[in-house]
Order: sequence, then C-alpha cells, then structure tokens
Amino acid sequence: MPDVVIAFFALGLLAGLVKSDLKVPLPIYETLSILLMLTLGLKGGMALHGVPLMPILPELGLIAATGVALPLLLYPLLRKLVRLSSANAASVAAHYGSVSAGTFAVVMALAMQHNLPMQPQTTLYLVLLELPAIVTMLWLYRYVNGSKAGSLAILHEALTSRGVLLLGGGLLIGWLYGPEGLSAITPVLMGGFSTLLALFLLEMGLCTAKVCSPLPVKQWRLMLFALLAPFVLAWLGIGLGLLLGLSSGSILVLAALMASASYIAAPAAIRAAIPQADIGLALLAALGLTFPLNVLIGLPLYLSWITALTG
Repeated sequence: MPDVVIAFFALGLLAGLVKSDLKVPLPIYETLSILLMLTLGLKGGMALHGVPLMPILPELGLIAATGVALPLLLYPLLRKLVRLSSANAASVAAHYGSVSAGTFAVVMALAMQHNLPMQPQTTLYLVLLELPAIVTMLWLYRYVNGSKAGSLAILHEALTSRGVLLLGGGLLIGWLYGPEGLSAITPVLMGGFSTLLALFLLEMGLCTAKVCSPLPVKQWRLMLFALLAPFVLAWLGIGLGLLLGLSSGSILVLAALMASASYIAAPAAIRAAIPQADIGLALLAALGLTFPLNVLIGLPLYLSWITALTG
C-alpha cells in the first residue's frame, strides 16, 4: 500500500473528476502551504545546526549550476520537438527546470518513512534548483526577443516569492536556534507534518482534475513530454547524487526534485514576466500530468532504482 497521504491526493483527484462539490477553502489552502514550507525550512535548518558549511559548498554549487543548465537544455527541445512558441517554450522550460515544493514534501515524507539516511543540507536542494531555472529562462527569453531590461526586477521577484522566503527564513531560523531553541514549537509543526501534507495533497488532487478536464488532445506532444521527461530527469538526479557521493535518502530527494516541475513559484514569475506565454499549458504539463505521475508512480520507482544501485 502507498503512504496514506497519497490516498488523500487520489481522493481529491477522484472528487474533481466526478464533479463533486468538495473544495478546500482558499484561506485554508494558503495556510497549509505556508505551514508546509515553513516546516520544511525549519527541518532543514535544524539538521544544519552545528554543521560546518564550507565543506559542502562545492556540492551546493554544482546543484545550483544544474538548475541553470537544465532549462537551457530543455528550451531547444521544447522548441523543435514539442513545437512550442518561444514564449511557451521558455515558460515550460522554466517550470521543468524549477522544482515542485509539493513533490519535495511528499518525497521527504517517503524518505523518513523508509528511514533513509540524508545529508543535513538536503533541504537546500529545493531552493538551489528552484531559483536559478526561473531566472535563467526569463533572462533567456528577454535576450532572444531583444530585450535585456528588467533583470534586477526578475531576480527580486524570484528571491522574494513566498516559497523562497518561507523556506529560506525557516532554514535560517532552524540553523540559528537548533532543536533545543525550537523545542517549544516543534511538537506542533513536526508532529502535524503528515496531516498538513495530506490536506495539501487533497487540494492538489482537486486542482489536477480541474486542469486535466478536458484533456486538450491537440497538445499531445506536450503531454507526452510531461509523461516521459520525469523518468529521464530522475536518472540525471540519480547520476548527480551518485557522483557527489550522497546518501540514499538525499539521492532520492534530488532525483524527485529533478523529475518534478514547479506549479507555484514558476507560474507566478512567468505570468508577470512573459505575458505572451499560455500558463494553462505549463500547468497542464506540470500539475496535470507530471505531479500525479511522480506522486503515484514515480517516487516508489525512483526509490527502487536507488535501492538497487546503492544496495
């Protein structure tokens, strides 16, 4: 049986497909996402408390460089094979070069469920992969279209987005205060993590059904990309994790992040910076197909691959 939180995603998906009146009120969804991001940041910060940072800087630098390179590789593929316009190719490349916070929450829960060892800096992977891809593609799109203005504004928007601030702020607080300093609030946040995740995934199931109903068959190339890309990208993450000598849990998280696509930070940034892009196409691929594929099938499969490789 899959983890119980996945059942909540399936419930939301089913409810949406049968046109149920079930809905998670927007204020509750906003609260859930805030608490999830903050809790994940605090977890990573507490794990980093007392850990020397200098020895891990090369590892973090390589992962950040991957966040820059990946969308640059995806852009020409989306232009030539998927046959998207320049604006839509930049949009989808930014979404797939960036990462899914929801997938990150699920894979962290999966790694903890299986007691997989993880490096203390694993939580940093989310921020290191999310920001570079979005900023890189926005810069590339402006360059291709003959405009180099607004770079600082793009960077400011990416760095001050809600997810980045909550993850980064939580990470900093956790790193400064450590488990003892946060002992007054950790029972509530850490103890209720699975409940928060289950309710969050219920809403994600409802959103997925909304995006996918009905399926735009004429976008079959993009849908095929959304179904095949995660498996290729997961192997890139596994290869990078093995190259860096990471533990099995950290490799799983890195593979899951590489295989995921952003549906929170990237849409907000792209909508503001590339108004010509059809955000619905990116959400169809990222949230409608890649996210459920990873949650329902991909993550257990990536775990089996990593277990076979690492023994």
